[in-house]
Amino acid sequence: MIDTHCHVHDRKFDGDRDDVVQRARDAGITAMVTIAESVEDSRIAIEAARRYGIFAAAGIHPHEARNAPADVASALRPLLDDERVVAIGETGLDYYYDHSPRDVQAAVLRAQIRLARERAMPVVFHQRDAFDDFTAILREEWTPEMRGVVHCFTGTPAEARVYVGEFGLSLGIGGVLTFPNAQPLRDAVREAGDAPLVLETDCPYLAPVPMRGKRNEPAFVAHTAARLATELGMPLADLVAKSDANARALFGL
Repeated sequence: MIDTHCHVHDRKFDGDRDDVVQRARDAGITAMVTIAESVEDSRIAIEAARRYGIFAAAGIHPHEARNAPADVASALRPLLDDERVVAIGETGLDYYYDHSPRDVQAAVLRAQIRLARERAMPVVFHQRDAFDDFTAILREEWTPEMRGVVHCFTGTPAEARVYVGEFGLSLGIGGVLTFPNAQPLRDAVREAGDAPLVLETDCPYLAPVPMRGKRNEPAFVAHTAARLATELGMPLADLVAKSDANARALFGL
């Protein structure tokens, strides 16, 4: 299994990161992508990726857009040269928290999409309560040959159709799928059917049932995989093989 979106470089793992990575490997996790949220966080993510033989994404989260450098591309370009960096992100729009002004979020998102197009790299997207503005920006900036994933997808079937059908994006499926109140998401995933789904944890956040309430970690992606296989009516081994193939194609692993 591949955990396509984790934060194993997060401070919450400082006390036992070695053990967390080992538990992931013992659980059958063959690859992880640790995702950054700022320029400095990208450096920390890359250092962790080098140490543990995993992968990283370098980018600026919408929460951190207010602190982004004036020239986003120039700040990120040197980081993208590291062989462990396989994507740009996470970037996007978050209107739920609005930690950064919306116009600033949009500008930083556009800069990273343009950089991804320049470097022919995939993009890890974060979108919360901003579907209309997010897709409007994609219609102006995205091109057919680009690759990307909407991480922690929790949208409707109609939104899934737009992401996949119009933009060719993958959908990141995490622990929310297992939550008791997530039936609309399960409906959307079933309707998406053959959409390019990938597994993720977003650890240390959003631990799946039956680990809900605990600090999430990559090993727990197995619980999400089992539930996703059930929802799609697939043998677990087939689901894992398909999601792993989707992840390898997305990130060029």
